[in-house]
Amino acid sequence: MVVLTIRDVPDDVRDALARDARERGQSLQSFLLSVLKRQADFGRNRQLLADIERDLATGGGAGDDAPDAAELLEQARTERERNSKDSPVRGTGGAA
Repeated sequence: MVVLTIRDVPDDVRDALARDARERGQSLQSFLLSVLKRQADFGRNRQLLADIERDLATGGGAGDDAPDAAELLEQARTERERNSKDSPVRGTGGAA
């Protein structure tokens, strides 16, 4: 792991970050690490979206033979409803 040092942080910024950390029940170290991880994830997401946009602009994407997303969702919902009707009701405490 790497150690990062941030210099010249204004007191009011440190105080606001420390307050946010306390409200979440975290140390300032833990809170700041989660903020840095989240920011890194956003950067990766932006890159992924840029890659997708580039692929779509060059004719990429789902082929003509790809299934329709709405149909797939409807099939999944129907199957889920069928399975939930076939399953015993939970939390009833056993036989009546």
